Amino acid sequence: MNARELRLLFLVASAVVFVDTMFYAAVVPLLPTLTHELHLSKASAGVLTAGYAAGTLVGSIPGGMLAARAGPRATIYAGLFLMGSSSLAFGFLNEIGGLDAARFIQGFGGACTWAGSLAWLIAEVDVGRRGSVIGGALAVAIAGALFGPVIGTLAHALGRAPVFSGVAVAAAALAVAVALLPAPSAPPEPRPTRLWAQLRRPAIVLGMWLTALPAAASGVVNVLAPLRLSALGATAVGIGATFLIAAGAEAIISPAVGHVSDRRGRMFPLRIGLGAGAIVLVCFPLSTSVVAFAGVVVLAAVTLGSFWAPAMAMLSDAAEAGGLSQGYAMALINLAWAAGQIAGAAGGGALANATGDAAPFVSSAVLCAATLGLTLARPIRTALPR
Repeated sequence: MNARELRLLFLVASAVVFVDTMFYAAVVPLLPTLTHELHLSKASAGVLTAGYAAGTLVGSIPGGMLAARAGPRATIYAGLFLMGSSSLAFGFLNEIGGLDAARFIQGFGGACTWAGSLAWLIAEVDVGRRGSVIGGALAVAIAGALFGPVIGTLAHALGRAPVFSGVAVAAAALAVAVALLPAPSAPPEPRPTRLWAQLRRPAIVLGMWLTALPAAASGVVNVLAPLRLSALGATAVGIGATFLIAAGAEAIISPAVGHVSDRRGRMFPLRIGLGAGAIVLVCFPLSTSVVAFAGVVVLAAVTLGSFWAPAMAMLSDAAEAGGLSQGYAMALINLAWAAGQIAGAAGGGALANATGDAAPFVSSAVLCAATLGLTLARPIRTALPR
């Protein structure tokens, strides 16, 4: 692709992940209303929230295989179809089983749209720009997550049916935009049996772990931090503003960290993130005021957000070095992210119920510190792609 075509591909791929994360985050302001109208317990509300991650977990390998075999364009079409249909279902259904299924299908579709969009984008750029491009796409996705609560608020005011029908229309418009993109430079190379063999390679294992670890820590923060802020006296507006600022800071830092990983190597920003993450996560149980705790939430978003671009680029590099297509690399990324999110949100909440809030945060900090030590070990250093 020439420079103009590459810019067009980046815009369309970014728009696809923007709409996907927008719908993912739109459920947040709707939860109180849905809980009241459908008489949901906290457990049922948690299942509804986690439905997206569960769908992504199940859809990660099929989405990656589809991208490797049928190509990224067909994979994006499949994801957009699932996104549009699940949006319509979420807009018109009024029973919790159907809404849970809609969230699950949307997560499955998200695995396809992310696999197709990022695999296509990564395959078209030089290795030396891979981290920057991933970081830029992630910044747009975070912006979608920021805009998602606006969509949820509109749905609360105007009704779910018209607003989520609009999301389906946006998915159809994106499908038209994808059809106008030039063909990928190289056809996908299907190697379905090689994926499992590659999972034994240290670079693949470490890349997946460095994707799952921040996802798990973020899951802990997303579940426990709002409750702790409320207990310290923060209002709903204050809690929302804290997470808005945190997401904005993460969106700003993501492209910069990706650029650094291209210039200094993938492990340079990852080691900084691991060390800073261990320190910041320990500060959660030590913060006893609203302002201090809110500041730690923002710092956690910055430190954990510094993992994504270099870790995803590392997995992409390792997959390429092992002869795997980028579709399979995206499958591994989706699999690691979803597993981390589910483990952090569900496991962190259960551990907090049993032992108190400090244990999940300290456990996450210990994992960051232990991982930092592991990456400094000579066998791991020599096994990583340079």
